[in-house]
Amino acid sequence: MENVNNLIGKCYGRMRSRKLTSVQAHLFETLFQSVSITAFSDLVNVQTYSKIFVEVGFGYGEHIAQFAMQHADALFIGCEPFVNGIASLLAKIDRYNIKNIRIFRGDAKLLINEVSDNLLTGIFLLFPDPWPKRRHIQRRVLQEDTLVMMHNKLRKSGMLRVATDHPEYQSWVRKLLTQAAIQGLFEIKFFDSNTRPSEQSWPRTRYEQKALENIMYIEFTKV
Repeated sequence: MENVNNLIGKCYGRMRSRKLTSVQAHLFETLFQSVSITAFSDLVNVQTYSKIFVEVGFGYGEHIAQFAMQHADALFIGCEPFVNGIASLLAKIDRYNIKNIRIFRGDAKLLINEVSDNLLTGIFLLFPDPWPKRRHIQRRVLQEDTLVMMHNKLRKSGMLRVATDHPEYQSWVRKLLTQAAIQGLFEIKFFDSNTRPSEQSWPRTRYEQKALENIMYIEFTKV
């Protein structure tokens, strides 16, 4: 495998970060080989899991790691291009001996699109990059066609959870929900910092702990 710190130097945007420690680099070059996938089709024995979840941009892995430990019978696929975030999740997988997480280092939309319809139990999109500049709006994960795709991939009563503290992104999501193509696809519930589901059912991320005000949480349930 190519040295991971050389890999960082070739990346742009959120993928560029500080040099990994020797321990992190070792995990990336060893453990990563056994938990990484390059496509959904890389997964074997998917039918042995009672539920399958995908987290789009898992950050430093707090949410996906806690959920995976709570639900050992489920498979969790974390999508994240950020090298240091992957290293952080690898450390959690190693420390807690988590067996039911797989990591996809690529565009989550490509992976989700590959999934069979009506298969996923849940999708998590927590504090995504808001891409606030007008010329970058199309880079946002949530788009009308993306929401339709996610609906198709979720099983009946499957859920999509979204959280953001960015006011413009919140307005963007609300606007998306008025589009004709979205109507009737989901039952939608909004929460704020005071009414969010318990940490047991919706673990907090490191980012959320730093931004506890003006957060909008949305739970989409496929109907």
